[in-house]
Amino acid sequence: MTDKTLETLAEKLDRLIEVIGRLAPAAPVASDLAAADCFVWSAEQGNLEPVIRVNRVDIGLIRGVDRVRDILIDNTERFAAGLPANNVLLWGARGMGKSSLVKAAHAAVNAARKGAEPLKLVEIHREDIDTLPRLMGQLKAAPYRFILFCDDLSFDHGDTSYKSLKAALEGGVEGRPANVIFYATSNRRHLLPRDMIDNERSTAINPGEAVEEKVSLSDRFGLWLGFHKCSQEDYLDMVAGYARYHGLAVDPETLRAEALEWSTTRGSRSGRVAWQFTQDLAGRLGQPLRD
Repeated sequence: MTDKTLETLAEKLDRLIEVIGRLAPAAPVASDLAAADCFVWSAEQGNLEPVIRVNRVDIGLIRGVDRVRDILIDNTERFAAGLPANNVLLWGARGMGKSSLVKAAHAAVNAARKGAEPLKLVEIHREDIDTLPRLMGQLKAAPYRFILFCDDLSFDHGDTSYKSLKAALEGGVEGRPANVIFYATSNRRHLLPRDMIDNERSTAINPGEAVEEKVSLSDRFGLWLGFHKCSQEDYLDMVAGYARYHGLAVDPETLRAEALEWSTTRGSRSGRVAWQFTQDLAGRLGQPLRD
């Protein structure tokens, strides 16, 4: 083999190594946990991305759910103080402030703990649930306490990632790290569609065991906080609270009449509908909303 041939082979090998290097996944960037109090888990990058500007409302604006609000704050305060606390499933009617309450409770507890180590909120997307063990492996070694939050958590036919969640919460060899608690919101009490549960019941050799295996996921949550459709008065109270908070110059009777018309055209009453009406009203009045 000539020197020229060897040189050509060496060049081709170098190019091949370069191509393979580009195909390999990038090394995960270390997470700076001191950069913020809220983060989003990036499963692809394998790190926590800080969220400086969090999309949340003041806890005083969340109306009609006073009892579950108090329970959630108490559970969060105990966890932040290093005391025993439960994983929480917030389930029920859409638009009633489930995810807003989690973010607001986190902010309220941190505000009350001035001078103490801040409680961190980490959001994990539903489609990344199967990477939960990897995330918990990072969090357990950190010098902070974490609320791990998944919004709109549910599982459909053929989806087996719920098994990863079951093991991570309580069932694995290591179990849930002492510095991590899991909060999830869902429209489904058992996180699985009813027809999926019914199908298991009708086709399994032992229907009872098949159903138990599916619904046991929700048993990993020590607290179930139910959110139900609000009354007309609760809805109007939400609208009035938003109007006061944002200083909207509108007559109370006009506010009531327009808010009722808005909910009628939407065919529902909820905190989300009240907020959407408030945004529309502020726009029509030419008034900016408070930051």
